[in-house]
Amino acid sequence: MDENNLQHLTYEGDQTSVLKFKRGESKKIKNSIHTEDLFWHLQRLLIDKAFCDVKLETDDGTVVHGHKLILISASPYFRAMFSSFEERNKDHIVIKGLNSTSLKLLINYIYSGEIIVNEENVKDMLAAADLIQLDYIRAACEEFLQTQLNPSNCLGIRAFADLHNCTDLMSSSDAYIKKQFLEVAKYNEFLRLSPEEVIQLISLSDLDVPKEEYVFESVMNWVRHELGCRKQFLPDLMEHVRLPLTSKPYLLNNVVEEPLLNNCHKCKNYVLEAIQFHTIKSQKIMTIPKTIRSKPRRSVGLQKVILMFTYSPGKGNFISWYDPTNNLCRIALKINEERIINHLDLIADQFVLAIGYSFLRSIPFIKILDIFSRECSWVSMVNTLVYRQGFGIGVLNNNIYVIGGKNGNISLNSVEVFDVNLEEWRMVSSMAIKRCDVGVGILNNLLYAVGGFDISTSEELNSVECYDPSLDEWKLVAPMSKRRSSFGIGVLDGVIYAVGGADTLEDCNSVSVEAYRPSVGVWTPVADMLSGYKSWPVTTVIDGLMYVIGNTDSIDMLTIQVYNPKTNAWKLMNTTLNDAGLIMAAVTSDRPLCFKTKLHKCSHGW
Repeated sequence: MDENNLQHLTYEGDQTSVLKFKRGESKKIKNSIHTEDLFWHLQRLLIDKAFCDVKLETDDGTVVHGHKLILISASPYFRAMFSSFEERNKDHIVIKGLNSTSLKLLINYIYSGEIIVNEENVKDMLAAADLIQLDYIRAACEEFLQTQLNPSNCLGIRAFADLHNCTDLMSSSDAYIKKQFLEVAKYNEFLRLSPEEVIQLISLSDLDVPKEEYVFESVMNWVRHELGCRKQFLPDLMEHVRLPLTSKPYLLNNVVEEPLLNNCHKCKNYVLEAIQFHTIKSQKIMTIPKTIRSKPRRSVGLQKVILMFTYSPGKGNFISWYDPTNNLCRIALKINEERIINHLDLIADQFVLAIGYSFLRSIPFIKILDIFSRECSWVSMVNTLVYRQGFGIGVLNNNIYVIGGKNGNISLNSVEVFDVNLEEWRMVSSMAIKRCDVGVGILNNLLYAVGGFDISTSEELNSVECYDPSLDEWKLVAPMSKRRSSFGIGVLDGVIYAVGGADTLEDCNSVSVEAYRPSVGVWTPVADMLSGYKSWPVTTVIDGLMYVIGNTDSIDMLTIQVYNPKTNAWKLMNTTLNDAGLIMAAVTSDRPLCFKTKLHKCSHGW
């Protein structure tokens, strides 16, 4: 042993021992049994009332003994009481408004660290824990109540949470009530709500109801429950029922003939408003009156899906939806085989825009679907001014731009815009370069026409033009690093992506991708896709990821690749859609009500 690293204590006289230590070493010792022993002894002191120096008395005369020092160490309430207030010199204190059973349980918790929470004591326990500031018990009671939420008690729990400022429990209760409204409205708690509370509930825009008819019926049930004193509130309640969103048959058969509404002038006006809404909607879907009563309710966390149009010769044309959360595809809608949709877009977060052409005529058609309507009803809009195919589409400020394309063997540089409010087309400034199969991206309120193909030169293009609608001007910006036509365009986090496409007639399934940042003003390559597409890939964005959809080996096989800009990496999604056909267009949307079932035949508007 190295003597230089040892300390020596030597014998002197009466043979005192010598101890040797290693320098700088120490050991932390924790006795796990000590805490248990300490709590056990504290409980014994409480049970035997040994050394207790305070008596706590509740409203019913029950007295609970304790030790000030221990109570102070566990509760800010007692710390303040015994250090700053007049009770610090008292040994008998009356605590008003406190349940004696709850006080006993909480004092026992302070001395043991254990407590039992159940349906019978949880509310009193939370109120008591809130008073004497035992935050751990308060939180435990909140969590317990969250697990007990059901349609028959959620309104009461919500009111209790509001009374005691339990924000987490209030949030959980609110979410549950909105999600389960149809069931909640069946129970007595709903019927016992005040008029103001009913209005607060039915006015929510994120109330999760598949039909507005259910909201109307719940209101009428509440009024009829105590008709004599409640019918006076019907006008105020009906102001928040979105009657225009009820179906026209229901409106005519169940609402128009309702005596309680017919006897109220203000209510009759709401009914008339709904009838007028349906009349206008059948003619001009985009110019219907914009009021809160015509605005669809949207539940929180509404599921995002990708709507796709597929063209399959001999099998029919379909609109399908792809759900990224479970990687499943479903065919939802079969449409007329005479038409091809080559662009889908979303307007005002409510309307799906479909643009395409028929086999008989090359003039583009445009149709609109209200995705929150239960009827699969496509409304035809005015056709474009110019005959064209292979055009690009951009939706900017709810205006629809049709860009370039071809008419026969001639490429076009003309551009026209559809004014949604006026429901009419007008020509705007033409591009500098004629382009068909052009990619279009919208960024910073500007419209970008990217690449494409010029029939006159038989060449793919790498040039890019930018359109400013406020100036009605096009200008050339930085060209892509390679020529592309029939490619996908994605816009994500302030960046435009050019995805795949044809570089030459020989290279029709490129895997390359490049990105354009206006702030930098150049196109730069990013990670290649995992596989190329034989057909024109379509792109859309959900939750910060870019989805590229198309056909690779077969037109009946769907291939979806996902790009994450944060990792600059692609992921291949293993999903199938039987008889998918040729993917022509896609758009991200909330799942439409009319697309929830397996398959519909579209009988309206096509």
